[in-house]
Amino acid sequence: MDLLIKNGTVIDGSGAPRYRGDVGVTDGRIVEIGRIRNPADRVIDAEGMIVAPGFIDGHTHMDAQVTWDPLGTCACWHGVTSVMMGNCGFALAPCKPDAREWFARCLEAVEDIPAAAIMAGVDWDWETFPEYLQAVERLPKGLNYGAYIGHSALRMYVMGERALSERATEDDLGQMTAAVTEAIKAGAVGFSTSVSTTHSTPDQSPVASRLADWSEIGRLVGAMADLNAGIFQVGPDVSSGTAQRDFFAALQRIALSSGRPVMFGVIATRMADDPTSWQYQTSMIDDTVAKGGRMYGQSSTRPISVIFSLKSNLPFDVLPGWKAIRDLPLAEQKQRLADPEIRARLIAEEATMRPRDGGEFQGGGDATTNPMRPDYDNLYAMRDVDWDDPTVAQIARTRGTGPVETMIDLMLENEEQLFVQPIVNVEKDDVLGMLKHKRTLATFSDSGAHVCQEMGSSLQTHLLSYWVRKREAFTLEEAVRMLTFDNASAWELPDRGLIRTGYAADLVVFDADAIKPRMPTIEEDLPGGAKRLVQKADGIAAIIVNGKLAFVNGESTGDFAGQMLKGHLAR
Repeated sequence: MDLLIKNGTVIDGSGAPRYRGDVGVTDGRIVEIGRIRNPADRVIDAEGMIVAPGFIDGHTHMDAQVTWDPLGTCACWHGVTSVMMGNCGFALAPCKPDAREWFARCLEAVEDIPAAAIMAGVDWDWETFPEYLQAVERLPKGLNYGAYIGHSALRMYVMGERALSERATEDDLGQMTAAVTEAIKAGAVGFSTSVSTTHSTPDQSPVASRLADWSEIGRLVGAMADLNAGIFQVGPDVSSGTAQRDFFAALQRIALSSGRPVMFGVIATRMADDPTSWQYQTSMIDDTVAKGGRMYGQSSTRPISVIFSLKSNLPFDVLPGWKAIRDLPLAEQKQRLADPEIRARLIAEEATMRPRDGGEFQGGGDATTNPMRPDYDNLYAMRDVDWDDPTVAQIARTRGTGPVETMIDLMLENEEQLFVQPIVNVEKDDVLGMLKHKRTLATFSDSGAHVCQEMGSSLQTHLLSYWVRKREAFTLEEAVRMLTFDNASAWELPDRGLIRTGYAADLVVFDADAIKPRMPTIEEDLPGGAKRLVQKADGIAAIIVNGKLAFVNGESTGDFAGQMLKGHLAR
């Protein structure tokens, strides 16, 4: 055998009780399970450790990052061995050469992926979607990648600038339908789109997919239905309760008419006008399935939050006085923030911010690019990753200072200080309810996007450390199943997500008592030196990808065995 993992406790991904056993691997596949006596070229002693299938993250935006980052950070540090990219209609293909910079700028506007980093890091040796898959397949990869063909990219490719202002003609629809068909046959895992009002271009106009009506979306999903292949993923309209109800009615019609699996993000929010509850959203999933459709929700394992810091973004950065200081080197910023006269002006300027409007839904990107005055009772000074941080308002009351002055003081005391503003899924009971629902998937990290705004890549280690170990809301077997087999089944991956003979040897070896995300940090490691949030984890001893030892105690071995995960028509 190539690899033998001995003396571990196997949690096989099915939800079945754990057992003590060994796992043997040859040629990238699991070949033996049990008490193995045959020799192996490499042996991992997993005494006291859990051996589980590699985790699967179905909602990422790593389409650009995969071209410059062979490790697959930050997902790789949290036990993830497979990801799906191209969600919400955003992708790098198809793309004509003269549109590359526009695509990069759109990804920066919507997903906070710096356009300069994209242009510096991406080779762009493709135009069509099949060519993009081939390009990614050639790259060294520490993870396995599946990709959707994205609606906004497709619309721009076929319609050019008309995609941002016009409905599609019959000829446009014919070309887009043919491109979806071509992509699915080439290996795309599906087709993705977005109708979310938070998704805008650099000039704040709607992204191309938002100009499409439901008949256009239905035609493109219908192309997958004709092939009986592909998953439809959509970013929902949550701008109001009325918009949400209309969205779900249209989505149900497409699910029932196409028969294809449909996925969207389930959220609990207090923003927007009369928002629907997560219970309403999951009831629509249940109703669709009862009527013969296939539908899944996607959920985070904690609030989807914006992260602020002195080293990245602050909610005050758009204000002229703050902006003049924030453009300076860090040491000079700290000097200015410590000056009593300057502080007084900055504190006063905060009062001129746009007032918070409870009827406006604000996404994570808007919180930094078009911020409202902070609610300091919902802005937390991050101390740890255990979801029990004090609010800025609480600290201000204790210190007897105003909230802005308190934030300045905290940053001067510790330049690494992070502030967390939950956007959606704020209440723990709501998050738990969504995770408990039988058709909601734990897979909403957004890895690769919002790089200096949010940090969802630790979704998996947070589930295991907080909901399993601290709250005991799930057994370890249940949580592992949620991160592995449930996701593999939803994305129709026939040989992953379980520890079974014949299955791909994607495995994670971890200490159930120690696994936990670390505190995020701000690093300048994107192409061109751009900043991003980075979060690693403790307690993971080894990660194996397609039979190769990829990571040991969080460090890459340099053995990149990741593969493209293709739909069944291209396998």
